Amino acid sequence: MAKRQAKLERKTSEVKVKVDISLDGTGKFDIDTGIPFFNHMLSQFAKHGYFDLNIQAIGDIDIDFHHTVEDVGLALGEAILGALGDKRGITRFGEAFVPFDETLAFACVDLSGRPHFEFRVEIPKSKVGEFDVELAEEFFKSLTNTLKCNLHIELKYGDNLHHIIEAMFKAVGRALDKATGLDPRSKDIPSTKGKL
Repeated sequence: MAKRQAKLERKTSEVKVKVDISLDGTGKFDIDTGIPFFNHMLSQFAKHGYFDLNIQAIGDIDIDFHHTVEDVGLALGEAILGALGDKRGITRFGEAFVPFDETLAFACVDLSGRPHFEFRVEIPKSKVGEFDVELAEEFFKSLTNTLKCNLHIELKYGDNLHHIIEAMFKAVGRALDKATGLDPRSKDIPSTKGKL
């Protein structure tokens, strides 16, 4: 079986990102975005999605974290898409409920080739440490656009902002692990159209 992995670099005047991912990994990670809480969230995504993931980012975080978070999402989505190749034999759909203490989050993904993002999460515009909580939504929106997937995230309930964001990152990681996984029953494109 061909290795399902990808490396890429994304450079703008604001951010430089390097991503190296293997879809068939064990959850090893080496992540440095210059944003400690974001590093922690991406580590949860890799660990619970069983992706071997290296991300190095240098951005204008002295201004704010928005550009770096957005560009990492764009780069990661593009890398996953590249690692999927023609998507032959993948499961295509994946979902996960993840509890974290008082919090329960749900994520569902379809690697459809058509970007659509639903974020049914109502939390106050606040911070976890120095991290603006609304940047989690920006990350997932960026990931959706370049991965060209249909991603739905729903917060069932929760109070602690750290728990809420971490449960979402874990849920998306687990949902993508299922969706990118190979189905032993098929070696075809999982679509009646013959293309995703």
